[in-house]
Amino acid sequence: MNARVLRTELRRSVAPWPGVVVLAGSLAVFFLIDGIWWKGTAGWTAQWTSMAMWTRYLLAFWWPLVVGMGAVYGLRDSRSRMAELLVTTPLPAWRRATLPAGATALAVTAGFGLLVLVGGVQVALGPTTYTGLGWLPISLVAALALVAGAVFGMGVARTLPSVLTPPALVVLVLLLTGLLMNKSSDGALPSSIAPNRLAQLSPAIAEPRQMLLTLSGSVHLGQTLWLLGLLATGFALLSAATRRARLLAVTPALAGAALALLVLPAAPQDTYVVDKAAATLVCDGPVCVTQANRSRLPELAPRGKEALRVLHDVLGDQAPNAVREDTEPRALGDPRPLSGDVVLVDFDERLLADATGEDLTRALIAQGLAPSCRGNSDREGGGRRAVVVQSVAVSWALRDSRLRPLEEKGSDAYALTTWADADVAWQRLTALSPAEQRSRIAELRAAALSCAGYDQLPVLLGEASR
Repeated sequence: MNARVLRTELRRSVAPWPGVVVLAGSLAVFFLIDGIWWKGTAGWTAQWTSMAMWTRYLLAFWWPLVVGMGAVYGLRDSRSRMAELLVTTPLPAWRRATLPAGATALAVTAGFGLLVLVGGVQVALGPTTYTGLGWLPISLVAALALVAGAVFGMGVARTLPSVLTPPALVVLVLLLTGLLMNKSSDGALPSSIAPNRLAQLSPAIAEPRQMLLTLSGSVHLGQTLWLLGLLATGFALLSAATRRARLLAVTPALAGAALALLVLPAAPQDTYVVDKAAATLVCDGPVCVTQANRSRLPELAPRGKEALRVLHDVLGDQAPNAVREDTEPRALGDPRPLSGDVVLVDFDERLLADATGEDLTRALIAQGLAPSCRGNSDREGGGRRAVVVQSVAVSWALRDSRLRPLEEKGSDAYALTTWADADVAWQRLTALSPAEQRSRIAELRAAALSCAGYDQLPVLLGEASR
């Protein structure tokens, strides 16, 4: 297969279209929809690993289509009624199959590669300075999945030359992908209703939610074995000239699946793992962040030290002595373990995501005085009552003459009621003697650290905690 023949094939066939669909479809999703992939530390342009994970996530949509489009391409000989004529030519069947298979593989790989390039450029131009290579196997397996799917679709259509073959393949692969695909909402780690090993046969992965989570090496190896077997079966079907050859063509896929099931992990905790290199802590004195977020340390370190000084002034020996980024995976809405010795920082929190200067200092003091057990992020929502409580506590700690909200109050009825309660709490707190004020804040902090209920505002109001 020379370059001239390949160019002709790409120009006069449908081979380029799977790559075009993957590239254009993915860019349309990312850039035309203001989705969760643009938000937080796990956004598709925030880190290299999250970029690779988001492009893998979209295979839930593109992989079935690529298989179907490969099947459309595989029907070319039967539609043109040249199948019998080609069999009589002296050129071996496998060599005839190399041209369409190679053209499709090149187009799909180029399309997906350009998508990764677009994402990679944005990551490189962004604030992150972490450039680990853990994302590379994620993207390479995705490209292999697209190539294997397209060639497999071609082979099936060559074996079953019917106009119903492409749509049937699309529906079948779509159903299987949806059934096997891990869901990110079922706990701290994604899981599937299918057995975990079986679920990993799908190249699509769960929606990335936590920056430090990545796929384990056993997942990469197992999926590679399975996809290579599927690719070999597709090529064998595409080049098979006899019924016996077609029956034997399924052997690589079966062997690849069998080997993959021996290698793939049996439990979700062995499938999605914390990237140890990215999670390594980098510290400036008592302030520590992960390697993945080390670009935030120059801003966070002085603000964190100032927050610790303020907390020591108001809490004395009970004050925390360190600021550390939270690296513990947890399910959406689940409480996080808190410690009185450490101010936990989660850069997905609304108060911390884009905070700088004095706003960052105030947010850190808030986390030290009235830490919230539950997240207040774009993914989890909620947290308004916790922010109200934190606003009162921070304003007290910094000796503000009036209550200063940590975020915009909002104008809906719930917000107006909540901030009205906050004004009452502020008035009652500041009306107390200095000793009683410290006692009230200490009581608030103890209740917050114990995760006793969702609402700590009654503590500030001097009422029983609900």
